[in-house]
Amino acid sequence: MRLLIIGGTVFLGRHLVSLALSAGHQVTTLNRGSVVLEEQANVEKLIADRNGDLSVLNGRTFDAVIDTCAYHPDTVYRLLSALAGAVGTYVFISTISTYGDFTEIGISEESPIKYTPPGEQGNYGSLKADCENVVTKMLIDRSLIIRPGLIAGPYDPTDRFTYWPARFARGGKIAIPERLDRAVQFIDVRDLAAWVLARAEAQARGIYIATGPEERSTIGDLMDACQRTARVESEVVRVEDAVLLKEGVIHWTELPLWIPDTMKNFAGVMRLDRRKAAADGLTCRRMEATIADTLAWDQTRDPALPRQAGLSPEKEAVLLRQPKLDQRIGRAPLPGAGLR
Repeated sequence: MRLLIIGGTVFLGRHLVSLALSAGHQVTTLNRGSVVLEEQANVEKLIADRNGDLSVLNGRTFDAVIDTCAYHPDTVYRLLSALAGAVGTYVFISTISTYGDFTEIGISEESPIKYTPPGEQGNYGSLKADCENVVTKMLIDRSLIIRPGLIAGPYDPTDRFTYWPARFARGGKIAIPERLDRAVQFIDVRDLAAWVLARAEAQARGIYIATGPEERSTIGDLMDACQRTARVESEVVRVEDAVLLKEGVIHWTELPLWIPDTMKNFAGVMRLDRRKAAADGLTCRRMEATIADTLAWDQTRDPALPRQAGLSPEKEAVLLRQPKLDQRIGRAPLPGAGLR
């Protein structure tokens, strides 16, 4: 398969390139050339800014294009105009943020998405929705739109999942959300990449929500799995929502995966309906495998470099001094014996 990957050097795109090469596909990337990876020595590299001159695409044809990094409808329009009729299947990596409002539990592919209102600048989710609109209008019968949830795993530049394995690996007292029964959803980047590539190979069409795990999981399950995998003695401190809010903790970034109960319009953000993708082959590895591999990768990074998410030691220390609910965890408890 002649495959063009837009981006291809950071996170999902990097894994897609690796898998496509292993599968024997003829891989071309289009990016600005700011990242050079030895592992991509056998990749044809087209250097261009997708917001500028795209004449490098002139005269080329591809069986599939996977666009991992479009965030504005104008850039999608420019790319599809440059490709014209030269693409068999165009795969657009969107996001569940296109739904905008997650008050509903069990959002599916049929649920309405929220576009940018006329005259407004829009946000990440609405602009991605606008991108989808361009795709479906320009490629009526040749598009595949994937809406991933939180993506986790090696090379994650956001640290939104990585924070937890890394924090448990440091041990000591760890501030976590009080409620451990809240649902969590995320998908290992390698599982997502493998499925996206398989769907492209099959020339699939339509729209899919792509998230995991395969079984309903909670924050408590994730904390348990992080502790077991890290195998470092820890004492967790369950901090109430009211305290987190009082201390100005930023949900989702400073305390990843935490959404306070007061944010009713996010009640279903990690309770989406993933059945359509599962029925079409999306499988997810065990949570412990994602945690272990994410931690192994994180430990190769320079610890002095700033992380993009998670509590600072100073802010965590403030939370740990607050009135709290706590529960001690010994070293490597038996499965199911820890946080619930």
